[in-house]
Amino acid sequence: MPKVLLPLANGCEELEAVTVSDILRRADIEVTTAGLEPGPVRASRGTVLVPDTTLAQAMMRAPEFDMIVLPGGMPGSEHLKNDARIITLLQRMAAAGKYAAAICAAPMALHAAGLLEGRRATSYPGVLDRLPGSHHYVDEAVVVDGHIVTSRGPGTAMDFALTLVELLAGKARRQTVEAGLERHPR
Repeated sequence: MPKVLLPLANGCEELEAVTVSDILRRADIEVTTAGLEPGPVRASRGTVLVPDTTLAQAMMRAPEFDMIVLPGGMPGSEHLKNDARIITLLQRMAAAGKYAAAICAAPMALHAAGLLEGRRATSYPGVLDRLPGSHHYVDEAVVVDGHIVTSRGPGTAMDFALTLVELLAGKARRQTVEAGLERHPR
């Protein structure tokens, strides 16, 4: 069973965090939510999220994760970008050939970790397209470049999560999960 680490920072975008967690779990992917600090996390719109563990505890299990996914939102993305533990985790995941994914403003943490050099990536408008470096900003909903996955924002969260399912569990699992999400006629 694939395992994903989903760090949660105060001010994260709740729609992205919950959508990614929910879709991955529907695909039987183990998701561990980890707060940067102990206790509940207050998201950008005031929703209170209760992480499974703390980032400090999750770091002890870091080698077993197949992917790290960073939800965006502000100031949550700034907190992720400025946390040395997140930067270290991103770099270790990349060095191990594992996936690093970020949505909305959170790709700024991938940039800070040096993971976007020479890669195609997207973000919420006004985030990556304004940062220096050799990354290639792309105006697409979801961009996969090797083991780096980026997405635009809350409106693309479901497509982003389904892409992560496909990468970790295959196209058939994605199609099964996607079929279960379709709206049925009344």
